[in-house]
Amino acid sequence: MLDYLRRRVTRVTTQPVLYVSHGAPPLADDATWTRELGRWSGDLEKPADILVVSAHWEEAPLVLSSTTGAPLTYDFWGFPQRYYEVAYASPSAPQLADNITRLVSAPGTPVHRDEARGLDHGAYVPLVEMFPDADVPVLQMSMPTLDPQALFHLGQKLAPLREEGTLIVGSGFTTHNLRAFNPSLPADAPAPQWSREFDDWAKQAMAHDDVDALLDFLDKAPAASVAHPRTEHFAPLFVSLGAAYGPDGNGRLDSRSVIDGFWFGLSKRSWQLG
Repeated sequence: MLDYLRRRVTRVTTQPVLYVSHGAPPLADDATWTRELGRWSGDLEKPADILVVSAHWEEAPLVLSSTTGAPLTYDFWGFPQRYYEVAYASPSAPQLADNITRLVSAPGTPVHRDEARGLDHGAYVPLVEMFPDADVPVLQMSMPTLDPQALFHLGQKLAPLREEGTLIVGSGFTTHNLRAFNPSLPADAPAPQWSREFDDWAKQAMAHDDVDALLDFLDKAPAASVAHPRTEHFAPLFVSLGAAYGPDGNGRLDSRSVIDGFWFGLSKRSWQLG
């Protein structure tokens, strides 16, 4: 605990906010993507701790993951055994859990903790590549809803954590339609038109700070219902947007598209905000 507190005292630089297209467990086999993630984290100042909002954890009321060292959650099926043997023993983040509870909880909106819940693959798969030493405390938070406005407001409440050195990471996928996923093709095979159209729209909306359009993407984006038959993989972006804008709503995204391209036809575009 003392080492953790010392890190928080010495790390005071305001952290950016990330939205990471996280990939499936085989991301570790993609030399290009892992290199891109590693280069990205190399440009970041080491955070005091990391908060991940993953597409793979929906639970209400809001729940925080273990602060006592629960094992990873292997929330996928049918993969070779080696993917179930990946380890990521990051330190726990009890103080971060306390800070989130202080910022988010209110009468009628409690914050719960699940000490049996470890990091799921939406959290540890990208973190293995970005922070391979596993020496930064990590906490995961559930999405209590998929409503874009509600998640944006949740992100706004979390924004003060950035000034305490917390790296807030929304982990999803910029396009995510597994019915169109074809692993028999090369990973870099040409992406379908619907994925390219949605990716370009999202790129332009982020570049123009068009938060209203992003929050209303199902009505505003081309091929939205094909790119996201269910919206859980785009939803973490809304938390990131809110954290970038801050509690007063007067901020700017100041976004930078760090990773682009496609993986088996899905857009792996990822952004750094703030």
